[in-house]
Amino acid sequence: ALKLRAGDKHCLVARSKCYLKLGDTENSLKDAEASLQNDKTFSKGLYQKAETLYTMGDFEFALVFYHRGYRLRPELQKFRLGIEKSQEAIVNCIGSPSSIKLENKEDLCFISRQAESKKANQKLQNKVTKDQKWTRKQPVRNPKTERQLLGELYADKAYLEKLLKDKDLMESSTKQGIKVADLVLSGISYLDTRSEFWQQQKPIYARVRERKLRQQRWIRDKKRKPAEVGRYIVKSMEDIDMLLTGDSPEESCKKAERVLKRIQGWSDDEVPNKNELIGNLHSCIGNAQLEMGQMEAALQSHKMDLEFARQNDLRDAVSRALGNVGRVYARIGKFQQAIDTWEEKIPMAKSSLEKTWLFHEIGRCYLELNEAGAAQNYGRKSLQSADEEGDAEWQLHATVLVAQAQVKLKDYRSAIMNFEKALEKAKLIHNEAAQKAIIIALDDVSKSFIEELNKRREEPTFAFSSPDYDFSSENTKDDDFEKFREREESEQSAENQDGEKQKEDARNSKEEHGNSKEGGNEQENKEEESKGEEKRRDRK
Repeated sequence: ALKLRAGDKHCLVARSKCYLKLGDTENSLKDAEASLQNDKTFSKGLYQKAETLYTMGDFEFALVFYHRGYRLRPELQKFRLGIEKSQEAIVNCIGSPSSIKLENKEDLCFISRQAESKKANQKLQNKVTKDQKWTRKQPVRNPKTERQLLGELYADKAYLEKLLKDKDLMESSTKQGIKVADLVLSGISYLDTRSEFWQQQKPIYARVRERKLRQQRWIRDKKRKPAEVGRYIVKSMEDIDMLLTGDSPEESCKKAERVLKRIQGWSDDEVPNKNELIGNLHSCIGNAQLEMGQMEAALQSHKMDLEFARQNDLRDAVSRALGNVGRVYARIGKFQQAIDTWEEKIPMAKSSLEKTWLFHEIGRCYLELNEAGAAQNYGRKSLQSADEEGDAEWQLHATVLVAQAQVKLKDYRSAIMNFEKALEKAKLIHNEAAQKAIIIALDDVSKSFIEELNKRREEPTFAFSSPDYDFSSENTKDDDFEKFREREESEQSAENQDGEKQKEDARNSKEEHGNSKEGGNEQENKEEESKGEEKRRDRK
């Protein structure tokens, strides 16, 4: 780009950045100064020159150019940050300005001798003569200090210094013709330069001071006041609940996990109810995971809540955890496990409303398992608790459960009665969806009831008690037909009795007539016999 547009200030700044990344501060400074040759107010050139001077360790000149850029472009944040880091580096090197007293004995010339000496040192280091010796004088520095300055790079420097002792290796050259000794010396020189820069930027005593300050802040943060801890916990739990109820389960889960991690790092003295709070947070995480559809994770979280509650003998927490574990089991279709869990919770239920919910859910699970008798039993218990609480909505749910169980038991008459009661409750609380569902259920039950009646009519012996409940129109017509049939049968039986009586009278009269006829025949026989006697006498 510079070949096509020689002297382009933007290209010069870009190349200066590349030189700076490579550690070639001299060429980086040249390109930065060249970008300012025609335009002294070029902000990018000013910033690049200040950055190069700062990297070279010339913090005073870097501060000057940071200030120039800040005056020209105060909206740029990078100039303000440059001023702050330059001032901090100067203070670390020479101490606070308030602790230094200047005496104006002679005229002070604003010359950076440090920069000149740096450039001279770099030129001497870059010049490698043919008769250069591999042995070099090491600066007098405490190994511990040097290790702290270089950090992980200290091992690299030690390795390079070890290579200098291998004379055969130092006399060899690479494929490009560069002597290995030159490469090793340039690497050691670079590390020395870096250590000097880091020593000026942030000397060891400044690092020790920062470490002490961090420890003090950590101790101060650790020793929180109970009031602050309490406010933090209350506020965090409120936020978690609000996020969960506000259809943000993922955010609620993340916040609960952050709070849990923080509380686990506090001592029992700072948080007296630490175990109870940890269990509560596991419960919140489990509820959020349940809303997100993460069933297995939710089950594990609620089981951890149950484990913490049992370990610390927290009865209320155990009851809460059992309810949540049963809820997850029911959601994933493990109804028997849900029943076992909720039945363990029954003795811990405190209010009638809690019992209403608990009995209803157990009955619902039994209904899913096709155990209609147990479902009806728990539905009636739920209805009784709902009546004690006076909650119309739970009365509706419990009545529907009882009716559904009775349908499975084929007790259609009772099912219709309970569905009618549930419909009244649904109208009372203005639940239109429940009303529609109950009407459909009533229609289905009525059809089943009629089919059952038809089957009974076909049987030879039919016995049915008189209805005591007002059913639908179809059922009413059917009842009228039954009454008519019963009346007809009674009249027919009366006629049959009269006919049998007449037949019996006729039979009796016939018998008497027969008896009288037999008596007459005997008399005639006697007369004929007497006549025959007389004739025989006359013949004689």
